[in-house]
Amino acid sequence: EYCIPPAYKEFPPDLMSHDTRARGGVWVHILVVLYMFYALAVVCDDYFVASLEECCSRLNLSKDVAGATFMAAGSSAPELFTAILGVLIAKGDVGTGTIVGSAVFNVLFVIGICGIFAGKEVPVTWWPLFRDSIFYAFSVVVLILVIFDSQVTWYESLIMLLLYGLYITLMKYNSAIHRWIATTFHIQENDLQPAMGLTAAGYDSKNYSSYVPFNNEIDDFSRQSSVPARPLDEIIRDLQRRPTLYEAALRMMMTRYFRPRTRFWAAAKRVTHEYKTIRRGPMRQQLPSQTSIDPSDFARYGKSNSVDIALSSDAEWKRLPRLHDGPVSICKWIVQAPLLATLHYSVPDCRTAAGKKLFIVSFLMSIFWTAAFSYVMVWMVTLIGYTMGIPDSIMGITFLAAGTSIPDAFASLLVAKQGQGDMAIANSIGSNVFDILIGLALPWLIQTGMVEPGSIAYINSGGLVWSVVLLFLTIVITIYAIHRSLWLLTPRLGVFLLVVYVIFLVFCSAVEFNLLGYVNPPMCDE
Repeated sequence: EYCIPPAYKEFPPDLMSHDTRARGGVWVHILVVLYMFYALAVVCDDYFVASLEECCSRLNLSKDVAGATFMAAGSSAPELFTAILGVLIAKGDVGTGTIVGSAVFNVLFVIGICGIFAGKEVPVTWWPLFRDSIFYAFSVVVLILVIFDSQVTWYESLIMLLLYGLYITLMKYNSAIHRWIATTFHIQENDLQPAMGLTAAGYDSKNYSSYVPFNNEIDDFSRQSSVPARPLDEIIRDLQRRPTLYEAALRMMMTRYFRPRTRFWAAAKRVTHEYKTIRRGPMRQQLPSQTSIDPSDFARYGKSNSVDIALSSDAEWKRLPRLHDGPVSICKWIVQAPLLATLHYSVPDCRTAAGKKLFIVSFLMSIFWTAAFSYVMVWMVTLIGYTMGIPDSIMGITFLAAGTSIPDAFASLLVAKQGQGDMAIANSIGSNVFDILIGLALPWLIQTGMVEPGSIAYINSGGLVWSVVLLFLTIVITIYAIHRSLWLLTPRLGVFLLVVYVIFLVFCSAVEFNLLGYVNPPMCDE
């Protein structure tokens, strides 16, 4: 009887025997995977994205093209490297499963929690959802046709890459296409509601999502201007009322400092560091007890660049913890310090003036560490899956997909709490286009066109084809559900999407375990 060789045999031998892992040693591997999730988030968000932004600046790329290419690669780097390792090293379905599972996670889970935690009905802008959903659905249909026979050739993967070039072209002429469609079909833009006490939302002609303009602030997305973005402390200082911590993060996130693909939670982290820095400074006695920020506090503190303040807070790992800091702080330092120190001394930080000059070195070192962390992560996951008797595709669809997408989920919570779930929807669906057309096609092309020219990349799991079919159905269900809710993001819609996500996981698991008929051959014994 035909069987599938265990993927873990493509990696170095484990220090533990199979019996040791089965008796509880597998928890060590699970902890290593969780640490790799954290490591990937740090290297991508703090270093890789910053180097890519500098690349875009040096190449003078337009915002839309940069967002669809370099910044998409930055935010989707963990999934991309997982897919490459899955095809070239593990020679299994863990990478493909991660891409498929991450796509479903981004659509159903992320949008679902946005609806639940928004706290109010949030209007959804039609254009980014329409644009990305149509292209996303088309990409999934192409993916179904490519893997339907469980074989992928070099020209099929090349076609998928060329389709992403078409998507970049669409983004380049985004404004013109939107105006043409709106004019041709007489579509009127709805007046967007103010979000939870913020000023009335304007309409972003570049990204087509609701945003909140600053007082006296020129947003490079909404207007064509050569005025550079100001430091955050100057922006907040000029605000005429006290913003909450969430509002400050949201406002900063909408400046040109943070392009569409940049992780949302990086903005929140920097604002948090601003607040912590002031609380530790001479003005801390004058700060209110609640988590709010007074613009005058920033003004009195000084005009130092906000990024520099954030970096000084990021360097807290350099200070050894003390006993009175408490066990939580000590454990946090023990976990973070080795990783942060390694990255600090090996990767130039493009958030600093000196680091910008070495952006190519930063770019290459970020790729190195992302590949290294992804390698360890996939290695551990294949061992966990074999020990527990779980197929690689299921490990990718569930465990790896959720782990690599958790930063986006937390970021979306921040946005949803401000009533701006519309931004998260456009970002989650747009990133899926990159994951499918680049994250899957590029590893296949490397395998079939470069490593072994003329060879065929095989999909081991027959159930994975059905998972991709379900992937197409999820976007149809999501768009229909949003339409039925009158283009409003509501808690009821959020609960519905989460239920659909659970059903997807249950059905995929049932197919992979042959509970609905024989689909997958068994895994070979040791």
